[in-house]
Amino acid sequence: MDWAVFIVAGAAILAGALGVVTSRNPVHAALSLVLTLFGVAVLFVAQRADFLAVVQVIVYAGAIVVLFLFVIMLLGVDQAENLEVEPLAGQRPAAIGIGIAGLALLLLPIAFGRWEWLSGQPSVVGPARSATEPNVNLLAKALFTRYLVAFEATSVLLVIAVIGAVVLARRPLSTERQGETVTEEP
Repeated sequence: MDWAVFIVAGAAILAGALGVVTSRNPVHAALSLVLTLFGVAVLFVAQRADFLAVVQVIVYAGAIVVLFLFVIMLLGVDQAENLEVEPLAGQRPAAIGIGIAGLALLLLPIAFGRWEWLSGQPSVVGPARSATEPNVNLLAKALFTRYLVAFEATSVLLVIAVIGAVVLARRPLSTERQGETVTEEP
């Protein structure tokens, strides 16, 4: 039975991943991502990691994909834009500066020899199991104390991925829109 669950969940994950990569419609790609995330949740249940399965469904398949869909719908990816005009002057130099500052903040602990938090050393916050404290409390203690910087860096990377998707979804302004001829000013 375990093999059957693994094969069905693995097939769903692969089909969803291929749908994300090959879909031309961003809404279809987001829905394929939901299929992939549900398949991963099934694999978590098969491994008796019920908490991770619930988090996978609620946080990722629920909140993150819904956020992606809202961004896709609000942007109106079917509308063309003029890519030669920068709507916010100075945003590229500011983004480069903030990126360099963020990279410096991540690399500073390495420069001063305090890089242990990057390596994921075993049992840095205590034993993995406890007879008195639930596993969820141990996980929360590890995430929000020792690995807080890495946890927050992951959230920043997710935001950057959304911004990258927005930039990649922009289309150049065509010379003809909905049957009307658009004259471009020199």
